[in-house]
Amino acid sequence: MNFTNHMNQALSEARLAAERGEVPVGAVIVLDGKVLAAAGNRARELLDPSAHAEVVAIRAACQMIDSERLTGADLYVTLEPCPACAAIISAARIARVYYGAADPKSGGIEQGPRMFSHPQCHHKPEVYGGINEDEAAELLKAFFKTRRP
Repeated sequence: MNFTNHMNQALSEARLAAERGEVPVGAVIVLDGKVLAAAGNRARELLDPSAHAEVVAIRAACQMIDSERLTGADLYVTLEPCPACAAIISAARIARVYYGAADPKSGGIEQGPRMFSHPQCHHKPEVYGGINEDEAAELLKAFFKTRRP
């Protein structure tokens, strides 16, 4: 699988999240070419504001390998991670972040506070944005159009 395939899987997770009434964001964690975890947002379902797709996937991947660190892993996520998710990504020691749509309002990597550029950030993953960006952005626009007329 290449990075486009992994992002397509993240987009599938985002669509499933939308079907559950969640903001359509999906994430996939890959280590050594193997998908460890895939998840969509579950904040409403779990009544947990931290249950963003990235966090749900990171938790599952850590359980899968029995470690609090995902050293060398790649994260594919359909939306630029927020500052809270960026901090968790750093703490998990994820090597690379691939994201779809930029998030000018709530992003924390290349928008807003740019968490990985902060001098107190202990681990700075490589970041690649704009992967399947149009499709990821369209999922979000369509979702919010039905909720914010």
